[in-house]
Amino acid sequence: MTAARTVTFPSGASVPALGQGTWYMGDSRARRADELAALRRGIDLGMTLIDTAEMYGGGAAEELVGEAIRGRRDEVFLVSKVLPSNADSRGTVDACRASLRRLGTDRLDLYLLHWRGGIPLAETVEALEGLVGDGSIGAWGVSNLDVDDLDDLPAGDLPETNQILYNLTRRGPEYDLLPWCRERSVPVMAYSPLEQGRLLGHPALESVAEAHGATPLQVALAWVLRDDNVIAIPKASTVAHVEENHAALGIALTATDLKALDAAFPGPVRKQPLDML
Repeated sequence: MTAARTVTFPSGASVPALGQGTWYMGDSRARRADELAALRRGIDLGMTLIDTAEMYGGGAAEELVGEAIRGRRDEVFLVSKVLPSNADSRGTVDACRASLRRLGTDRLDLYLLHWRGGIPLAETVEALEGLVGDGSIGAWGVSNLDVDDLDDLPAGDLPETNQILYNLTRRGPEYDLLPWCRERSVPVMAYSPLEQGRLLGHPALESVAEAHGATPLQVALAWVLRDDNVIAIPKASTVAHVEENHAALGIALTATDLKALDAAFPGPVRKQPLDML
């Protein structure tokens, strides 16, 4: 088994660089057995960071995760998110309690603001800090916040992570957001690192994959994982897909590979608005 590289949060907690996402999971009875098996296989393989959110399937993804980790809670680093519409002083607490019930646990390891809404960040952060204080969450972070948003956080308050859309076709964060996070030792968590499969068929990826005896999506995932300050959380709904993702850890992209991928997927030369899906 390929050993997983780890990434360390400002709090000192370390997690595997390759975790598991759950967007669009949990809302189909027909797929439930496969999805449960996939999540459990991921844990077996060391992909023990599992990311979910109250928004995903209206809580159905959290319920799926709760079933998948039953009896294995202590093996998992559990991440969920509060919707910005719920992120006021009372709503943040209520949303967290509801997520804990659906997940069947008494604590989250990390709780994120899903994106910025109309509620002042200071109010949300105060509520999140209260949840840290009472033991409901281990730490808090943010998602889909750009540099100007991060600069609006209360002085001295640093998120554990910023979860953003980042992959070969979404390289805008490299211009300023990734450097901002690296300078402060805040890891980035990359959601949709495979652009929801839309990278399939790209000739540059196919060429690099052929050289490594790998699949194009494995190469795309290895590219995201090349950065030691990035955690990738691809979704996989089957055991075979989880195992394919895990094998990306064994791919060491060469300077020639990276040059070819840069030519096919150029990095940013100016500030770009932060993409979201």
